[in-house]
Amino acid sequence: MGSLAFFDQNKYRTSMPAVVRKRPHADPKPPIEADLRRGRGAVTNPSGRFEREQREPVSDGWDIEVARAPFETTVTVESARSMITRNLSPDIPFDRSVNPYRGCEHGCVYCFARPMHSFLGWSAGLDFETKLIAKANAAEVLEREFSAPLYEPKIIQLGTATDPYQPIERRWKITRQILELCERVSHPVGIVTKSALVLRDIDILGRLARKNLVKVAVSVTTLDARVARGMEPRATTPLKRIEAIKVLAQAGIPVTVLVAPIIPALNDHEIETILEACHAAGAREAGYVLLRLPHEVKDLFAEWLLEHEPGRYRHVMNLVRATRGGKDNDPAFGSRMVGEGPYAWMLAKRFETAMRRLGYQRTRLKLDLTQFRRPVRHGEQLTLML
Repeated sequence: MGSLAFFDQNKYRTSMPAVVRKRPHADPKPPIEADLRRGRGAVTNPSGRFEREQREPVSDGWDIEVARAPFETTVTVESARSMITRNLSPDIPFDRSVNPYRGCEHGCVYCFARPMHSFLGWSAGLDFETKLIAKANAAEVLEREFSAPLYEPKIIQLGTATDPYQPIERRWKITRQILELCERVSHPVGIVTKSALVLRDIDILGRLARKNLVKVAVSVTTLDARVARGMEPRATTPLKRIEAIKVLAQAGIPVTVLVAPIIPALNDHEIETILEACHAAGAREAGYVLLRLPHEVKDLFAEWLLEHEPGRYRHVMNLVRATRGGKDNDPAFGSRMVGEGPYAWMLAKRFETAMRRLGYQRTRLKLDLTQFRRPVRHGEQLTLML
């Protein structure tokens, strides 16, 4: 039963023994008890899609209550071999990224990165937001990659998969170490976050901004605190994100607002109000992403809807499918971020109209690539030519 090595039976309270079923298994999963997942986004913890078997509770008639521990955050240290992830995607404005952590304690139920936890033998559900990995040597490895003789600088994007300012960054400070390296070698960097913890590093960000070497994108999904609490339970509140945009902008740091994801019939009515609030706070660029539901995320999101917004479930999913060619998800380049069809077209026009009315910049700020100075490796001769 080696394929079940990562299944944690202590995270369930049940009087029912587990049975093993061969995958695939598409039956709806019963929610885990609320007191075991308090402050978490996902409501279940299904086996990863690469596991050959999965376990689920069934009743055998015995009424024996067994106390189970709640889901607690654990951090495992990983010694990374490389840090720069490269992509050739034609629909995103960068070709390389760095992620200091695996998993994300913010617990955003819609997070497209959740399926990556399946490659570790863990669940894309509650495991993703509780079993975290910190790449403690990230800055050291990144400096080695920067020092390669053939390395050519382009914008390094932080936060493409998991948030670089999630709560454990307060202790580990890996993101700050990466920013310190970027400042030392004058390497351009972009940041995507939904955390006000980014303000901790405003000293470094301010100095980078004065050299045109940094941009910060703040993701604002909703201005409704109730919806945010259920959908992204450990992320910074909407009000604090708006305040963070204001502080960053006042410090001269270029700020973009990402209305992401736009969820049909749930937060789509907030597009204009989010853009208005963020522009008033100082954001000058804006973008959006339509809800994406790859792999396990489609089931996790459906389960969340049934628990938190049951009256909207059918309407939300029908509109999602209307933008995805009748499916829950469409990974095709060009349409995966914005969808297709009349509803997706309407969202695009609303967004464009609001940007024009509010005065958002139509062209993206380009960071300076010419200031980069390759770090000198130990034992390497310094160059005489600057």
